[in-house]
Amino acid sequence: MLQPKNVDIYYFSGTGNTKLVVDKIKEVLKSQGYNVSLYKIEKVNPTEINLENKVLGFAFPVALQGTYPFIWHFFEKLPSGNGNLVFLVDTLAAYSGGILGPVKRILRKKGYNPLIAKEIRMPSNLSGSLDQKKIEKGLKQAENFALDLIELKGSWYDIPIYSDFLSIFSRKEFFWNFFRRIFHLTIDKQKCKKCNICVNICPVGNIEIKEYPEHKDHCVFCLRCISFCPQDAIYFKEKKNFKKYKSIELTKL
Repeated sequence: MLQPKNVDIYYFSGTGNTKLVVDKIKEVLKSQGYNVSLYKIEKVNPTEINLENKVLGFAFPVALQGTYPFIWHFFEKLPSGNGNLVFLVDTLAAYSGGILGPVKRILRKKGYNPLIAKEIRMPSNLSGSLDQKKIEKGLKQAENFALDLIELKGSWYDIPIYSDFLSIFSRKEFFWNFFRRIFHLTIDKQKCKKCNICVNICPVGNIEIKEYPEHKDHCVFCLRCISFCPQDAIYFKEKKNFKKYKSIELTKL
């Protein structure tokens, strides 16, 4: 049985998929008597995390076969563990390959005990389509994962060397800079109402307000600004007809 019964889950959700999964896991754990708290990765200083009498969970989307640079930095800055049990959930559209193994090694090196990891398929952020059947299937997987977690069933899948190689794509700024040179987010000034929502929800502070919001040079393409702009005023310059996707409302993110 999973012990202790205090579970802190640190998550990031770009367009809502991961938050839906985390909420389901929390719901199941609470129904079984666990005390569950959720924390947004982009709002937390990892060096100040309280580890006493805690099981830690981590949840985030896959990006470039791994995950976003600020999430890698989060793991690298975690305080030393004392054998704390940890679990991981990532959401993805198709395949990752470069996340489970490298994160497992980071955590072990820091003194944590990686327990179970699960990859849950959800609709693609690039699809523009809210595939409700896929969401329901993903949430069922999240429910089963939480039940297995309580019973300490499951594993943390890894392919050494191969997964470390694939993680390079998301861990190196070179590859992110490559995409930043190809894709440029811009503002439709006729639609923009200067509400500053995009500025406030960007996880890496990449948008600043001048006469209109402006994107700087460290975007990680989480698509939050596009998805939650109430005026549909943000778009890729190279693809203005890009169909935005979101699975929850901003207030639930």
